[in-house]
Amino acid sequence: MVVARELVRRLVDRGHAVDVVTTTLVDLHEKPSRRTSVATVDGARVHYLATPLHYRWMGITPTLPWWLAKLPKPDVVHIYGFRDPVTTVTAAWCRRRRIPYVFEPCGMFRRRFRKVGLKRILDSSLYRSVPWGAEAIAVVSDLEGRDVAARGLPRERVAVRWNGFPDPSEMPLPSGRLRNELGIPDSAPVVLYVGRIAAGKGVEHLLEAARQLESVHVVLVGSDDRHGTMNVVAAAQSSTVTGGRVHVLPFDPVSPLWLYPEADLFVLASAGDSFGLVAAEAAAAGTPVVVTDRAGIAGSFREGEAIVVPDDRDAVVGAVKRVLGDDSLRARLSDGGRTAARRNSWDRVADVQEEIYRAVASRTASTNDSTDGP
Repeated sequence: MVVARELVRRLVDRGHAVDVVTTTLVDLHEKPSRRTSVATVDGARVHYLATPLHYRWMGITPTLPWWLAKLPKPDVVHIYGFRDPVTTVTAAWCRRRRIPYVFEPCGMFRRRFRKVGLKRILDSSLYRSVPWGAEAIAVVSDLEGRDVAARGLPRERVAVRWNGFPDPSEMPLPSGRLRNELGIPDSAPVVLYVGRIAAGKGVEHLLEAARQLESVHVVLVGSDDRHGTMNVVAAAQSSTVTGGRVHVLPFDPVSPLWLYPEADLFVLASAGDSFGLVAAEAAAAGTPVVVTDRAGIAGSFREGEAIVVPDDRDAVVGAVKRVLGDDSLRARLSDGGRTAARRNSWDRVADVQEEIYRAVASRTASTNDSTDGP
């Protein structure tokens, strides 16, 4: 997970002792290990707990309570994610031992797509204590903060931390690799999307742009989330209008950053994203960005740093036409994206995260002192 890795690395560099407890899940296709292992990663001790069973990304780790008890008592616990056994058990363990924790929903708080009715029932029963028991709820955008507040959680516990952008100086330069691999002519504009190929991601808007702009190639990089969207993509690939100009590539978990400078435009046409790190990566690479106002990252951009449009097909397609048809606008957006990246650095985000931890720890210490009495 990019966010956890970036924050953990900086927290260790600042002198904090960090233990990370996670499952052995690597991806949805590879069978997770049934053996627990401990490794040092970026200065932190990472405990990969034996995961004999899993459903999608939800890992079942029977030894979790034992490992939590074995670790040195932490000052603060940071829980990433929602509606899974690891976060639920860890939150309960913290509450029993009066250890303060920060809950970060990672975009999962809003009930969407699969089994919405079941999520509603579980959120009001089994999972309810996870957010309500947290001393602070870290969200990555004002948009996600409103989602949390809409469920009745105290606004004073919600801390908008945002997420960081990569350092532009560390981003790769364009190499022509993508065009060579896909056989795209040098004169043809490339519109890139990176993320799950799923409902609500606006993929159909990009396919419409390809229909209306006869030279545009659309490159979709990501896995099929089985919402039926890949069927729409396949139809576009076989269409006489867009055939040969719609490409699908698997996501590269090792080094996806090389993709961004290969494109003329990056589009995140989401109907709802708590943040949208892929747009941050594209901006840091100097690739012009179009993003909807339903993606939390829209609030990280200032005027001239990205094109922000409503979640609407005509608005998205119109923005694609506008950017691809204006060389000077693309140049301004390229510079603006890098400016946004430098302003929204991970070091700045780590500063905010440290303040959240300090506030939670000091609040809890004060509460314990007053409870214990003289």
